[in-house]
Amino acid sequence: MSTESRRGRRKSRRGSGGADARRALRSSGRIAQLTYIKRQIPLYEILSEAGLEKIEANADRLLEEVGIDFRGDDEALSMWKQAGADVKGERVRFPKGMLRDLLKTAPKQFTQHARNPARSVEVGGDNTIFAPVYGPPFVRDLEGGRRYATLEDFQNFVKLAYLAPSMHHSGGTVCEPVDVPVPSRHLDMVYSHIRYSDKPFMGSVTAPERAADSIEMAKLVFGESFVDENCVLINLINANSPMIYDDTMLGALKTYARNGQACVVSPFILSGAMSPVSVAGTLTQILAEVLAGAGFSQLCKPGAPVVFGTFASSMSMQSGAPTFGTPEPAHVLYGAGQLARRLGLPYRSGGSLCGSKLPDAQAAHESSNTIMPTLMGGVNFALHSAGWLEGGLVSSYEKFILDCDQLGIMQKFAEGVDLSENGLAFDTIAEIGSLPSEESRHYLGTAHTQANFETAFYRSPVADNNSFEQWLSEGEQDAATRANAIMRRQLAEYTAPDLDPAIEESLQSYMAKRKEDLPQA
Repeated sequence: MSTESRRGRRKSRRGSGGADARRALRSSGRIAQLTYIKRQIPLYEILSEAGLEKIEANADRLLEEVGIDFRGDDEALSMWKQAGADVKGERVRFPKGMLRDLLKTAPKQFTQHARNPARSVEVGGDNTIFAPVYGPPFVRDLEGGRRYATLEDFQNFVKLAYLAPSMHHSGGTVCEPVDVPVPSRHLDMVYSHIRYSDKPFMGSVTAPERAADSIEMAKLVFGESFVDENCVLINLINANSPMIYDDTMLGALKTYARNGQACVVSPFILSGAMSPVSVAGTLTQILAEVLAGAGFSQLCKPGAPVVFGTFASSMSMQSGAPTFGTPEPAHVLYGAGQLARRLGLPYRSGGSLCGSKLPDAQAAHESSNTIMPTLMGGVNFALHSAGWLEGGLVSSYEKFILDCDQLGIMQKFAEGVDLSENGLAFDTIAEIGSLPSEESRHYLGTAHTQANFETAFYRSPVADNNSFEQWLSEGEQDAATRANAIMRRQLAEYTAPDLDPAIEESLQSYMAKRKEDLPQA
């Protein structure tokens, strides 16, 4: 090692106390929150115009000749019949162009308001919003291993999402708290998002009356007239692929859409089981299913916000297990984004998906292979951006921290290249280049470096970039162990955002009354 390198290493070590302090500050959650991403980089588009037209033509043909089942909802069938669709039993067939005409009333972009206005998000356009993992019945951490989720776990993940600078949304069912009764569980979950975070959140979709409860609780927070005129909830409506909408999802969709709240209409696809094994065939089915579900939202209320959604993974043709981070789902993600933009709808897909059972190298590689296409493919609303493990069965504490670090990298990457005078840095290049050849040439002491060093490069709160000897002396910790320590420190230092005591009282009263009315089996 050269003398200059050794001096640089000693200087770096002398300054490590300040770096450690800054790292601790970032890890504690006291760092300023970041707004949703306003992308400054181009989109990656995988399909040609001719390819898109073929998929659209096949989707139109599928809708007209084969149709979509709307099961168990006579009202929905009646609405379609009145609108001019061909309804036979529970099968609905759509004249060519009908659904696209309906979707002309859907907004291309909309605001989801948070109770803290600084946390409100713009869904659509060049914006990307990261939201946490959604739906797992299990949680995992280094101390407790894999176990059923509790309400305390749910609250912990809401708190971690609130503290994460690059997490723009509180999400929905960040895990399924099995220690509280199913009939009233949604009340505790919605309340947790309101009480422990001030970021935007999702409502319940497991029954129409639970969707109605979510709206009523939102009215207690925002005011009835505000909710009547604005979007304060976004909600996940899954098609029961292939080509079915069931009464549960339709009931929730009707409730939210009629109240002007946003619905993410999202086929849930395991290619090979719930769609064809081919990318183009899967995209054809996705487009048909989204057109039918999103079009129905406009039958419920023209102008209701709706998002073109898809969750698509491949599967092992040997075991039947879902697989993640492989090329084909990325192709589907890119293609579906192009189809969504051609429809003029915001787009949901992607996340940090993996099939690994632990927050290990497999989890990291598979998640990276999903979150980068999420950003490059123009996803506007990205569920499962942090914490997803074991194919969505587990919300992992350590992986949540590791994923949030990657979200920070995505945030920085999306800023693109600074071509301002400061970014071009011509004067400092000229300054160094003008030095006599016998003088040491480096940029460490220049005014430009001193002015920019704090923000010039992304600094990970998790990664260890110290020497081997220092890593050895600090306990040979791997990334998951470091993430666990960060998570424990964040939860210990967490302070809830302010909530008006009158709102708190009204929420508690509403929940108590509803729990009296609901069976608590």
